[in-house]
Amino acid sequence: MFGGETAISKRSTIVDVADLAGVSIKTVSRALNDAPHVSADARERVKAAAAALDYHPNIAAQSLIARRSYLIGLTYERPSPSYVVELQNGALARLEDARYRLVVLPFRDVASRPEELGRLLLRAGLDGVLLAPPACDQDDLLAMLDRQKLPYARITPHRAMERGIVMAMDEVAAGRAIAAHLLSLGHRRIGIVMGDPSHAASAARMEGYRRAFAEAGAAIDDNMIGTGDFTYDVGYTVAADLLRRTPRPTAILAQNDDMAVAAMAAVRDAGLSVPGDVSVAGFDDSEVSRTAWPQLTTVRQPVSEMAWDAVDRLIATLDAGGGDEGEAPATRGDHPHELLVRASTAPPPR
Repeated sequence: MFGGETAISKRSTIVDVADLAGVSIKTVSRALNDAPHVSADARERVKAAAAALDYHPNIAAQSLIARRSYLIGLTYERPSPSYVVELQNGALARLEDARYRLVVLPFRDVASRPEELGRLLLRAGLDGVLLAPPACDQDDLLAMLDRQKLPYARITPHRAMERGIVMAMDEVAAGRAIAAHLLSLGHRRIGIVMGDPSHAASAARMEGYRRAFAEAGAAIDDNMIGTGDFTYDVGYTVAADLLRRTPRPTAILAQNDDMAVAAMAAVRDAGLSVPGDVSVAGFDDSEVSRTAWPQLTTVRQPVSEMAWDAVDRLIATLDAGGGDEGEAPATRGDHPHELLVRASTAPPPR
């Protein structure tokens, strides 16, 4: 578009781009940020000039001018590594070509320290934040962020669904689907490895199991329920304990894939086979469910897609001025679950 070759002897600036494109500095900024109110012709000339000059906007400088950090936080509490990877991958995929960057802020014992987490998030200088369970359901934390006008997106919350940006999935229905699968195979002695009680998802998934049992005319044996915390190590301990009970379960239903894979290891260490002696099912469809042997029957929770959607809506809110005018407007994205039947489940042994 521009005649001849442009010599580059120093790092190009926004002034150089404006001069070459024949527009104002403000127009360059708006065009490169894909802001509205820039003509197609001006936008094309600006981007061509930027390419010719090998110009790349300085995010630190943009932050000073706009009085924004262009940082989006992600906070979570020690759940499974697989879940965290899915969250990060989804968020990073949306930010790949954006001027925003991701700041990861893990935090332990959220339920007992919500205001301490709130202070951490506020000190981080974020423009917005993604709240994974259980932070997404902490009323004190949400109130603190609202007061400080820090926009937030919540991943699978279970209450106050009108607050902030919400990514929802029907975990009761998902829990019902995976339990109904085991019941349809003929299992009745089903051991259950619960997740962390401070996560509302644990109770929601358990409610789904109860509904499936009721519909099948069966009853859950409370002696077959053990409490885990969504980690492999604790999942293994709980599953091994369930396998020592009499009569032994013919199936184990774990509330996430990491604990389910741990249960598979416990079955094998007990000298039994999966699914010949004990079927195992999980929840999430994380990568470990596909690399395990046999591959794990599970429910797909679209964590990566929810994180992508949450970041996308959060950026839209920020770019529309939501970060300056108050809390993020309530907006909701509903994501479906999917039952994935693989090789780790089969009818109970005769």
